[in-house]
Amino acid sequence: MQAFQYSTPGSVADVKAALAAGAQALAGGQSLIAAMKLGLNSPEKLVDLGGVKELRGITVSGGTVKIGAMTTHAEVAASADVKKAIPALAALAGGIGDRQVRNRGTIGGSVANADPAADYPAALVGLGATVHTDQREIAADDFFKGLFETALKPGELITAVSFPVPEKAGWQKFKQPASRFSLVGVFVSKGPKGVRVAVTGAGPSVFRAADLEKRLSGSWSGSALQGATVKADGLNSDLHGSAEYRAALIPVLAARAVG
Repeated sequence: MQAFQYSTPGSVADVKAALAAGAQALAGGQSLIAAMKLGLNSPEKLVDLGGVKELRGITVSGGTVKIGAMTTHAEVAASADVKKAIPALAALAGGIGDRQVRNRGTIGGSVANADPAADYPAALVGLGATVHTDQREIAADDFFKGLFETALKPGELITAVSFPVPEKAGWQKFKQPASRFSLVGVFVSKGPKGVRVAVTGAGPSVFRAADLEKRLSGSWSGSALQGATVKADGLNSDLHGSAEYRAALIPVLAARAVG
């Protein structure tokens, strides 16, 4: 790992100044530090967001759950407010990685990294969430662009993510047992943003399963998905599972998520 400058600002304003000066943001570091060790990322400057209190915290108001970008997975999973408002979101956070990852990793870091097998992107798209940055608000449907690609501009900082509280929601994950990433993960919801089915782990980026949404709009039940299929075209295929295997898992997990 090469040498780099390291700063620990205490405010968003100071973070923005560091980013404007060419620094790269460090959230939980679960992906960035590993990439640096492998030589895949070599920032000359790092700005640690861990000391910025205004980027932490969870609030529930007016039918919306808002989570600060530096809130850890463990904090989301343990939050009584999240468990009451969106139990499926708390369950998703509680199943990310292991205890060490959950106590270091953050929702903002996960969302910004946009790993194709990460869990949070399914929750954002599956609930119709909004990503708040220091510059604007971005709908989750417009945020994830592709493999490790988002709508964030250079120097743009995620400050929070807000989720509309749904009438119903569910999450199911078929995990890769070593990494605990999603081989396939499906988040379903019925609420202010209609019926939504979001899939992670199966493709280069999170995506919505339109046919499954149509079926569930007619009847919110697992039986409504009986016989449903998802095309394997464009899905991931690797040593853990073929594209066809992943495609077959999607409607099965969606039905389980509905309950």
